[in-house]
Amino acid sequence: MVFKDRFDAGEQLAKALAKFKKEDCVVLAIPRGGLQIGFVVAKKLCFPLEVILTKKIGHPYNPEFAIGAVGLFDMIVSSEAKEAPQEYIDKQTKEIRELLVERQKMYMGARRPASLNGKTVIIVDDGIATGTTMLLTVKLVRKSNPKKVIVAIPVAPPDAVKRIGEEADEVVCLSKPVLFSAVGEFYGMFPQVSDETAIGLLKEANDWVRQKRRASKSK
Repeated sequence: MVFKDRFDAGEQLAKALAKFKKEDCVVLAIPRGGLQIGFVVAKKLCFPLEVILTKKIGHPYNPEFAIGAVGLFDMIVSSEAKEAPQEYIDKQTKEIRELLVERQKMYMGARRPASLNGKTVIIVDDGIATGTTMLLTVKLVRKSNPKKVIVAIPVAPPDAVKRIGEEADEVVCLSKPVLFSAVGEFYGMFPQVSDETAIGLLKEANDWVRQKRRASKSK
């Protein structure tokens, strides 16, 4: 065990990210576990918190192996995608995007997500196993023209950190164990996070940040 729970990991990660406090940042959390991390980071550093809604396209013969990723407005495929028929990729993209639109309504309601243009974007999750999906997520975020993209995670194997570092501007990773089988093994408590809990954290963090920023401007 390295972390008591996701909130403990978020506290430690916020300390490592304090160097970005004076930058114009947006925290992008990967639902649902990543929202507990993002909740703490956003409140500690007074950054707006958003969700990054992406989902991998699995290989037709091995669904756990990502050959691409779909976002609300963009999609990207890896070199391995050439092994899959275009009809399969098109069908997966359509089905995934329909799912993401529903999740967007659930998490955001009528609120428009913050613009990432010219911002320092910090993508957070509760951990990374292979890094393939995160790598594709970083590439998708790049399409929104951020100033730079930082990936911040509590734990990931060294090879995954290296791969992501080749695409992100910086990777902040607190623990890089060589022996790695699953993210949950590095937490004392690693329960599933419900959509209701994640949505509540998103709202609470942003209400708190807006209140703090208004109070700061009024001084």
